[in-house]
Amino acid sequence: MTRIVMLALMAGWAGQASAADLGLTLPLSTDATITAARYQCDDGRDLPLRYVNAGGNALAIIPLEGEDLIFVNVVAASGARYVAGMWEWWSKGDEATLTRAGEPGITCKTTADPAN
Repeated sequence: MTRIVMLALMAGWAGQASAADLGLTLPLSTDATITAARYQCDDGRDLPLRYVNAGGNALAIIPLEGEDLIFVNVVAASGARYVAGMWEWWSKGDEATLTRAGEPGITCKTTADPAN
């Protein structure tokens, strides 16, 4: 019974938090890296990304649909695969594929200017 009440309370808090702006703080160790990259996609998108590697955390921050989405690294047979909700970012070398669930992937290639 206590667990159900706690889950209900947590669900209520989550609902309230989704309406507010939230920040995410990730403590970075001295060996953590943040790398900027820029990709030009076949559909005309220009994507400035930031890759964050901090200990066991590997993230890609990608601007999509008017907001910065945080993609989390997941297991991949080759390359680096990141997911955020219905989105997948799979990179290998100078190329990457951006896929939204149920839609064909978009091929993207790195550009010389990584400035964000």
